[in-house]
Amino acid sequence: MDSPHFLQTALVFLVATVIAVPLTKRFRLGAVLGYLGAGVVIGPQLLGLVSDTHGVATISEFGVVLMLFVIGLELSPQRLWVMRRSVFGTGALQVIASALVIGAVAYLLVGLPGKAAVIVGGSLALSSTAFGLQILAERKEAGSAYGRQAFSILLFQDLAAIPLIAMVPLLATSSSRHGVDLIGIARTVGIIVVVMVGGRFLLRPVFRFVAKANAVEVSTATALLVVMGTAWLMEEVGVSTTLGAFLAGVLLADSEYRHELESHIEPFKGLLLGLFFISVGMSM
Repeated sequence: MDSPHFLQTALVFLVATVIAVPLTKRFRLGAVLGYLGAGVVIGPQLLGLVSDTHGVATISEFGVVLMLFVIGLELSPQRLWVMRRSVFGTGALQVIASALVIGAVAYLLVGLPGKAAVIVGGSLALSSTAFGLQILAERKEAGSAYGRQAFSILLFQDLAAIPLIAMVPLLATSSSRHGVDLIGIARTVGIIVVVMVGGRFLLRPVFRFVAKANAVEVSTATALLVVMGTAWLMEEVGVSTTLGAFLAGVLLADSEYRHELESHIEPFKGLLLGLFFISVGMSM
C-alpha cells in the first residue's frame, strides 16, 4: 500500500469515527452503533471511500484478540473456578438449547439435511463476544449480576466453538472412512497444555527480565508478543485465537505486572476494536 493511499484511508477512518461515535453517544445509542454506521457510510455499498474491506477486517480482528486478553487479565484462575457453574451450567444450557431449536427449525421448516442443520444450529447458537462485552463495558454493567452471567455464557461459547469447528469436516463428508482425527485432537489439547503450563512458569520470569530494562516501549512490545504469540499458536492448530489470548491473560492475572500490561494494551485494544466494528459495518 503506497503512503498517500494509506494516509487517505487512515484519515477517512478517523473522520468517520470522530463524527459518528459522538453522535450516537449523544442520542444514547452506544458507540458500537456509531462504528457500524460509520462503516456502512464509508464502505463500498455507499460512498465507497474504502474498498478493501477484507484487508481492514483482517487487521481489525486483532482488536478482539486484545480485548479477550485484557478480560483474561481481570480473571484469576481462582475466580474462574468460582464461575464454573455459570460457565458450564448456564453457558452450556444456552448453547445446547439454542442449537437444538435453530437446528430443528432448519431441518423441519427450511428443509436442510440433518448434517447441515446441525452445523447451522451450532453456529447460530453462538454470539459475538466483541459486541456483547463492548456494550456491557459502555454501560458500565460488566460487573453487575447479569453482566457476569452474560460473560460466562460468552466464555462458554468461545469454548464450544472448538468442538464445533472440529465437527464441520466430519459432518461435511458423506463417508466415514476418515474417522475422527485423533492426531489433530491430541495436537490441539497438547498446544493448550503447553500454553497453560509454559505460560505459568515462563511468562513471569520473562516480564521480570524485561522490567529491569525500565523501558515502557519494551514492556509494551513484550505484552504484544505474548498475545500475538499465543494467538498464533492457537491458530496453527485450528483453535480460536481469542481463546488463546484469553488463556494468556488468565495466566498473567495474578502477576504483579497485570496493571502495567493492561495500561499498555488498552490503547491498542480500543483503536483496533473500533476498527473491527467499522469493518463489520463496511461489509453490510
